Amino acid sequence: MDTSHTEPVEGEGTSDAGHGRRLTDTLPPRVFLVVVDDTEEMAVAIRFASQRAKNTGGRVALLRVTEPMEFQHWMGVGEIMREERRAEAEELVSRHSSLVHDISGQIPTVYVREGSARDELITLIDEEPSISILVLATASGNDGPGPLVSWVAGKGATRLRIPITIVPGNLSNEQIDALS
Repeated sequence: MDTSHTEPVEGEGTSDAGHGRRLTDTLPPRVFLVVVDDTEEMAVAIRFASQRAKNTGGRVALLRVTEPMEFQHWMGVGEIMREERRAEAEELVSRHSSLVHDISGQIPTVYVREGSARDELITLIDEEPSISILVLATASGNDGPGPLVSWVAGKGATRLRIPITIVPGNLSNEQIDALS
């Protein structure tokens, strides 16, 4: 029995039946999606996704969702407040984009949307076939993993078409780098 021949495994960088092409060269790059919110652990998710993108030839996408205004007594004031929230969101994502670039060497794709974070997350994943992995980090305190992580790990998982990577939110940069 000849055991010297093994079949190429997609994603492991093996040659394509001796044609000199690597299977990873024919696959689109993985896109690691991170939800940008106001939590401390979000920085852990960004670092992990950026390192994974760097080490696998992938890319990072950042999603920031702003909640819509509940009450808009005066339309003009409501529109100004909406524009201010959008500008704040773009500034926050810009800061985190710099970190992604510093780690991965690539500028991330940025999405800024208005609505429910859960709904916009599902909509974006459904609209963008290039997004291949959702990366979230758990809260590092005693209050539980966080509302988005809890939802995604529970009911939300059935609504997503991609794998989810949940990273412990208390990891140090060195631990993240070693894991990714």
